[in-house]
Amino acid sequence: MKNYPAEPFRIKVVEMMKTMSREEREAAMIEAGYNTFLVKSEDVYIDLLTDSGTTAMSDKQWAGMMIGDEAYAGSRNFLHLDATVKEYYGFKHMVPTHQGRGAENLLSRLKIKQGDIIPGNMYFTTTRYHQEANGGIFKDVIIDEAHDSQSEHPFKGNIDLRKLQALIDEFGAEKIPYVCLAVTVNLAGGQPVSMQNIREVSALCKKHKIDIFFDATRCVENAYFIKKREEGYRNVSIKEILQEMMSYGDGCTMSGKKDCMVNIGGFLAMNDDELFARVKELVVVFEGMPSYGGMAGRDMEAMAIGIKESVVYAYIAHRVEQVAYLGDRLMEAGVPIVRPVGGHAVFLDARLFLPHLTQDQLPAQTLAAHLYIESGVRSMERGIVSAGRDKKTGDHHRPKLELVRLTIPRRVYTYAHMDVVADAVIDLYHHRDEITGLEFVYEPPMLRFFNARFKPIEAK
Repeated sequence: MKNYPAEPFRIKVVEMMKTMSREEREAAMIEAGYNTFLVKSEDVYIDLLTDSGTTAMSDKQWAGMMIGDEAYAGSRNFLHLDATVKEYYGFKHMVPTHQGRGAENLLSRLKIKQGDIIPGNMYFTTTRYHQEANGGIFKDVIIDEAHDSQSEHPFKGNIDLRKLQALIDEFGAEKIPYVCLAVTVNLAGGQPVSMQNIREVSALCKKHKIDIFFDATRCVENAYFIKKREEGYRNVSIKEILQEMMSYGDGCTMSGKKDCMVNIGGFLAMNDDELFARVKELVVVFEGMPSYGGMAGRDMEAMAIGIKESVVYAYIAHRVEQVAYLGDRLMEAGVPIVRPVGGHAVFLDARLFLPHLTQDQLPAQTLAAHLYIESGVRSMERGIVSAGRDKKTGDHHRPKLELVRLTIPRRVYTYAHMDVVADAVIDLYHHRDEITGLEFVYEPPMLRFFNARFKPIEAK
C-alpha cells in the first residue's frame, strides 16, 4: 500500500461542522436551484467547492495580521510583500490586487486590443471573460491528451508547440500580445506543465517577440510535480524550481487565495518598466493605490508569510498527496476520474459516471447536486454549464471534459474527511443508474455557473 505523508501541522482551533438529514439536504438543494454555489455554507458538511480563499492560515500568518500597517501609502507590509514576490518569483515589478481577477482585469485592459488572439493552455472561466471583454479571442493550444480524462500523460497541461506555431503563422505575432500559460491547468484536472515545455514555449515566444504571462495561481503545486515527475529535478528545492519556472516568463497574474495561502488578495507581476508605469495608473481606478491595490496591510503581511510557507517541502508534499489519497481510493473502487490525479482537486468524469445522460442533460451539474443531497459534500461543476455559450451561434460551448471538481482546501481537512468523501462518491456510483438529468430554469448571460438555477428533467 502506498504511504501518504501525515499532516505536517498541529490543530489549535476547531470549527464545528453541521450535519443534516437527507430530507433537509434535499430541501436545501431545491431552494438553491440545484446549484451548489447557491447552497448556504452552514448547510454543508464537507465543503469541496473550491480551494480559493478557503485555506487555514498558520500561526505565523495570524501573528502577521496583528502587525498590519494600514497606511494609505508606503505600508511596511507592502514593502515586505514586494520584496518576497521579487525573491520567490523573480519579477522586477509587482502591484497588489484584491484577488486574481483584479490582476487579470489589469493585464487584459493594458495588453489586449480588439481582435487580438490570446493562446492559452485551456481556458479558465474568469480569465477568458476578461480577455474577451477587452476584445481578445481565446485560442486553446493545450496538448490533445489534456482533453482525455483517462490519459496518464504526466504533464497534461503542456502547450502544443505546433498549435501555437500555427496560430502565429495564421494571425501573425503582432496579433498575439501574450501567451497565457497556466501552471497548473485547472479545467484539465489540475494538470501540471513540464519545465521542458515551459522552456520550449519561452524559446518560441522569444523568437517571435511574444510575451508570456503565467497564470501562477497554483504554481507551487506545479513545481512539486516537476520535482516528482521530471528528470533532473529530484534534488532541486521547490523554491528553486519555482524561480526557474518564472524566469521563462515576462510576468504573472496571481490569485493569492490559492498557493499564497491567504483568504483574500493577489498581485500582478511583470518585468517591463513601461507596462509597470501604466499598471500603476490603472490600478488606482480599479483596485486602490499601487502600494495596497485593494488589500489591507495585514492581508499583505499574511500573503508574504504564506508565500514563504508554500515552498516548504513538508507542506506541499502533504497538500498534493492528500489529494492523491482521495483519487487513489476512488480509482480503486472503479470510479471514473481524471487521471493522473492533479494537485488541488480530484475531478470526477461525469460523462463516464453518468453515461445514460447526454451533455445537454448537464451530467456534471446533476452529479454535483446529487452528491450534496446524498452526503452533504459540496463540489463544483466544471463542464458545459461552466463553459457558457458561443456569442455568435448562441449554442453551448461543448467541452470534451464534463467534470465535477472535488477541491481540497489547504490545511483544512484530514485523511478521515477524505474517507468520508470517497465513501459518499463510491456509494453514489453504485446507484448512478437512478440519477436523472437537469435543465435550466434561469440562465445568466455571463459566467452562468455562479447563479444559474436548474430543475430535474421530467420523465416523458
